Amino acid sequence: MSNNKKFVVEANFIEEAMRLNLSLSEFLLLLYFENADDATFDLEKISSKLKVDSNQILEAFNNLISKKIIDLESDKDLVGKRYDKVSLNNFYQKLALDQKQENKAKLEENIFTKFESEFRRPLTGTEFEIIKAWLEKMYSEELILKALEEAVYNGATSIRYIDTILYEWNKKGFKNREDVDNYLKNRYENKKLEESFIMDYNWLDEDENK
Repeated sequence: MSNNKKFVVEANFIEEAMRLNLSLSEFLLLLYFENADDATFDLEKISSKLKVDSNQILEAFNNLISKKIIDLESDKDLVGKRYDKVSLNNFYQKLALDQKQENKAKLEENIFTKFESEFRRPLTGTEFEIIKAWLEKMYSEELILKALEEAVYNGATSIRYIDTILYEWNKKGFKNREDVDNYLKNRYENKKLEESFIMDYNWLDEDENK
């Protein structure tokens, strides 16, 4: 890493560091390795770059290791000599997991808001728990919203009605909106084919042959 190279840090990186309650030295060291071209732990080089006492850097490094935020991995250089390099995979996994949980929480909030918008009233405690149970049963959010859409279309904005729809769709193996749309499309086309056959059938000939 050149001496004049500036650190680059994204907002989610800072948010995760705050969640992990890192000290300033731990955060700076983590940020160093996030931006480092060379992932080896060179105490003097890092201390000089960060303008932090080497004892603080060493303590921060050991803390990050013990907290399983960073790890050491064995690698080979160009001539085949083995060396240890710092890996941030543990940190990235924590970041991805927290991001997934945060997105799930936002999604659930959006679903509840959507239901209240379509029902034109606040959800009751029971309705809230039923929707939450759907999500915990691993019904996909798009399948739940599709069931809500079907209920609204049929003029039946009832949690129990939607629960029945989801139950039937689950028995048919539907996982998402596309599964439902394909099923409804096929059912519509089969119905149109049946109606066409009835209209085209020569009922007079059948009467004459009796």
